[in-house]
Amino acid sequence: MSALFVTVALMNTATVLANTAGTLIAADAGGPAASGLPSAAGVAGTAVGALLAGALTARRGRRFALLTGYGLATVGGLLAFGGAAAGELLLLLVGLVALGLGNGAAQLSRYLAADMYPLERKGFALSSVVWAGTIGALTGPLMISPTAHAAGWLGLPELAGPILTATVAVACAAVAAALALPADEVSEQATHEGWRVFRRRSLRLPLGAMVAAQITMVAVMTMTPPQLHHLGHSLDVVGWILAAHIFGMFALSPLTGRIADRIGGRRTIGIGIAVLVAATVLAYFLPTSHESGLPVSLFLLGYGWNLMFVGGSSLLSTSVQTRAKGAVDAVIWGSSAFASIGSGHLFGHGGYPLVAAVAGVLAVLPVFLLVTRASGTTG
Repeated sequence: MSALFVTVALMNTATVLANTAGTLIAADAGGPAASGLPSAAGVAGTAVGALLAGALTARRGRRFALLTGYGLATVGGLLAFGGAAAGELLLLLVGLVALGLGNGAAQLSRYLAADMYPLERKGFALSSVVWAGTIGALTGPLMISPTAHAAGWLGLPELAGPILTATVAVACAAVAAALALPADEVSEQATHEGWRVFRRRSLRLPLGAMVAAQITMVAVMTMTPPQLHHLGHSLDVVGWILAAHIFGMFALSPLTGRIADRIGGRRTIGIGIAVLVAATVLAYFLPTSHESGLPVSLFLLGYGWNLMFVGGSSLLSTSVQTRAKGAVDAVIWGSSAFASIGSGHLFGHGGYPLVAAVAGVLAVLPVFLLVTRASGTTG
């Protein structure tokens, strides 16, 4: 558990640094419509990484899967840094895709943690690993400005600094996984389950809820740095508002895990929908309020995602095997890649309020799955 916690914390920190810097680089290079491309590249890599990690865990064990993901992510970080330093947007995007492979492996760690605990504590176990993202919430955004200044002092483009720091963090995650994770046995049964899992009716609610939460969160979060940049705010303002958002995503995870263990994943998802709607309403009506409206909105956006993510994961932790969980994560992260690209176009045509309005509608959609499930189940 300690090894999983440390590696996930490092990977989350790296993801925050690289994606935020990449978004600002793309916005400067290609305008608002291009600002969603770095996030899309990152989540596309995460989708592939989750699928790869699930398959490798089933065949070679969790240690091999995590080492492979973090090793590829380190190479990706170097490529992204080269792209940022040379002003090559395409190279930056390729690097962010590879960096996302490590994030996909890190995301699967929550299920590996749940496998170590009995049924009544699985929600708390997986949420404890999700909570590791609090490290990224506290350090990642706040490191953007100082690492950018350090890069400028070295004669590099300022936004190359956060990406170089992200690369170092991923390399440290790879070292931690190599040194601390024990070799584990491979489950032969897990190799027989893959994409066929999507035929299950029981998968519709957790998958639908997690996809909706991911798209809603990614759309609004991705366009927040360009919105603040457009309003003339500094990187310090961008950093602390994103810190509030990522704190909401991860810091209260143990509480969310206990809620899911006590009232069930389905009810936890319902609470998450309400919180996400509140977040998008605030973002729609207070798009320029960088001192109160946006920080509160971004915090609620993060915690609404957390409720739906942990709630959905708790439903999946006992119903599908590791390889299938990788396939589920691949769908979740793959769908949010389209949200990153789409949010950039929405921002370019209607601004931040349009992004918030569309995201709010998407957040409500899982209600239909909740009602359907409620008509045939209890609890």
